[in-house]
Amino acid sequence: MKLVSIITVNFNQSYVTEALIASIYLTNNYPLFEIIVVDNGSVTNSVPQWTVKYPDIKFIRSEQNLGFAGGNNLGIQAAKGDYLFLVNNDTEFTPNLIEKLVDVLDNNPDVGMVSPKIRYFDQPDMLQYMGYTNMNYFTARNSCIGQFETDNGQYDHLTGPTGYAHGAAMMIKKECIEKAGLMAENFFLYYEELDWCDRVKRAGYQVWVVANALIYHKESVSVGKVSALKEFFMNRNRILFIRRNAPLLARMVFYIYFVFIVSPRNIVNYIKSGHRDFIKWLFKAIWWNMTEGKDSKNLGYPINTI
Repeated sequence: MKLVSIITVNFNQSYVTEALIASIYLTNNYPLFEIIVVDNGSVTNSVPQWTVKYPDIKFIRSEQNLGFAGGNNLGIQAAKGDYLFLVNNDTEFTPNLIEKLVDVLDNNPDVGMVSPKIRYFDQPDMLQYMGYTNMNYFTARNSCIGQFETDNGQYDHLTGPTGYAHGAAMMIKKECIEKAGLMAENFFLYYEELDWCDRVKRAGYQVWVVANALIYHKESVSVGKVSALKEFFMNRNRILFIRRNAPLLARMVFYIYFVFIVSPRNIVNYIKSGHRDFIKWLFKAIWWNMTEGKDSKNLGYPINTI
């Protein structure tokens, strides 16, 4: 039986993280697991109290916010498991979740990473994720299968290879990380799991979605549905993802597409929605990619304001 390391990252959401912990203990029947919680520079350090309250959990405190990838990488480096289950702190487990994911990894040597079916927590019959289509590198567009649809089992036949895992819940083999490497920390937020999946596939592994495994997601608890932070990193990282993963021709086409189609459309939407201040963050996202290397650690955003 494989040891599973459950890793989650907390950032100023201690009550949400405790709800996740409660759901793990309430629903999990898999006997061989460890829980690792990384506090990602939260204003209030809950780790001392948590250490007393949850003596069986491993807590790691970062004094600064390292982003999604950086926080998870801290947990990965401390994990002892053969399989590592990275879950957002705003998720809640369902019965037999771990067993079903482990079973797929155990019985499919070519599969390196799996994600379960994801539904929205506040609308528990509504799908958020049943896999992704493959990326169109010319436009940096793909689709999330089933999102916003009522789950009537219409996608349960899709268990198998998918374009990408979902960052809210993905289980990966340790051997896969040893070949593909850790997540790229300069993404900070968004697209890092897509970049990781591309590297996992280039390392010779498949990425699967598992339809009979279910997790619930409280979407956008950490950054909100609309914010300058989100707009900057979504635009910056969309370009960065293409720079890191697309072939040359696709990169050239994408740059033209982004400048002449995506950017004007975004500007119009910002004006219509009353978020004119987002325009500067769009231009900052483009400028960052023009002036920084694809492995640059300069995030281009004042993280201390988050």
